[in-house]
Amino acid sequence: MDPRAPTLDQIAVFLAIVETGSFAAAARKLGRANSVISYAIANLESQLGVTLFARSGTARPKLTDGGRAILADSRGLAIALDGLLAKARGLTSGLEAEVSLVVDVMWPAKKLVRALDEFRKRYGTVALRLRVEALGAVTQAVMDGSAVFGISGPLPFASDLLARGPAGSVKLLAVAAPDHPLALLHIPITAALARDHVQLVLTDRSSLTDGRDFGVMSVKTWRLADLGAKHALLLAGMGWGNMPKPMVSDDLKRGRLVELQIETSSEQVYPFHTVHRSDTPPGPAASWLMERLALATQ
Repeated sequence: MDPRAPTLDQIAVFLAIVETGSFAAAARKLGRANSVISYAIANLESQLGVTLFARSGTARPKLTDGGRAILADSRGLAIALDGLLAKARGLTSGLEAEVSLVVDVMWPAKKLVRALDEFRKRYGTVALRLRVEALGAVTQAVMDGSAVFGISGPLPFASDLLARGPAGSVKLLAVAAPDHPLALLHIPITAALARDHVQLVLTDRSSLTDGRDFGVMSVKTWRLADLGAKHALLLAGMGWGNMPKPMVSDDLKRGRLVELQIETSSEQVYPFHTVHRSDTPPGPAASWLMERLALATQ
């Protein structure tokens, strides 16, 4: 006869016996009569076609080879059930099933990891969907509804559909490989000196910043939509460019990159903003995470 599916109650009884070490102790833990426990296990063994416990000749029920084989899957079912019930409790209390967010590529990775670790511990039943984008693509993802909120960089874009708030900033450094011509000058770099050397520029995947440049000084530019690729080209000496300080700090310490003394009117700072749609405000878990991230770089 083919095995028949056990009930969740039978699985709970089976695990209680394994945990407590006896049928009587399992009965006390579950608040049931000994006969009810024995009956549940007998039915479970009958339905599975497997003897789970060796009862004769032992003072305590001992798992058979079949019982040990079933044990791991039984625990997995119990864990899954606990997760389902926890998620259901969260949903009935207004907690989201999933939080989707989009973060600017310039955002410090270590700070993001710390915030997400805290989120995981606080909201273990809430699934997470994370995207990393550049410039206007962050706002675009929020506008089209694929992310409930974003951490955006500077974007001169205003809309009644969007609510924005401050979220700190990160310092930008102009860097190049040690053997790059600008690095070998060892003097403050004027716009006239920089303009004839290839500048690596992060570009936007969205259309929100068409025709706009941020911090571009050179007439020769290579435009990349990926910050990791820009980083790799800088290390290879293929050009110079602005990078978030946390991403290149180790390279500067090890001498793989050097900071260029670019003459500018002020320190280069990349500001961040939280952004979400006004008509679909974030739920409890998303709001907590958005506020946590907003404070991370302040």
